[in-house]
Amino acid sequence: MIVCAGEIESFKFAQPIGIGLVNSSINLTRQCLFNKPDFLLFVGTAGSYGNHEILDIVESKRAANLELSFLKNDSYTPIDNVLESENKFVKNDTIVNSSNYITTNFELGQQYNQYGIGIENMEFFSVLSVAKEFEIPVAGIFCVTNFTNENAHEDFKLNHKEAMEKLTHYLVEKQIIK
Repeated sequence: MIVCAGEIESFKFAQPIGIGLVNSSINLTRQCLFNKPDFLLFVGTAGSYGNHEILDIVESKRAANLELSFLKNDSYTPIDNVLESENKFVKNDTIVNSSNYITTNFELGQQYNQYGIGIENMEFFSVLSVAKEFEIPVAGIFCVTNFTNENAHEDFKLNHKEAMEKLTHYLVEKQIIK
């Protein structure tokens, strides 16, 4: 099953699950309860913490939920905040960070790279969480639209259409979709 966030992150070949951590987890859980897939593939856009360029394609099977306050030692969590899917399809070590907030402080955002976290996407951690609960292998394929800096939103809007087209073309090239 191929899933995406929905709204402006919609693809003809993917089921929308909602934007952000909460909506995506609720809707994906509902879909898995009624029609559990053998494999989940999440597709969408992402912001780069500095190691990936705009319009780079990034594949991942690992996600984190590390808030900016963690980087400043202003918080902690008792729950697993990094998840990895056991699948043979993706070998990329890039961890995708998820939050309901977009990072706009580039220097602070670059600190994520020290933890092996290269990009951020609002939904991927919840997708991995649901997949783990249902024991479904999962992967994500992302196209970078922006750097996580003060221009993040403007650059996202500027590059979004091209990123969606490039991501679709990549999926065709990889024979994931026709």
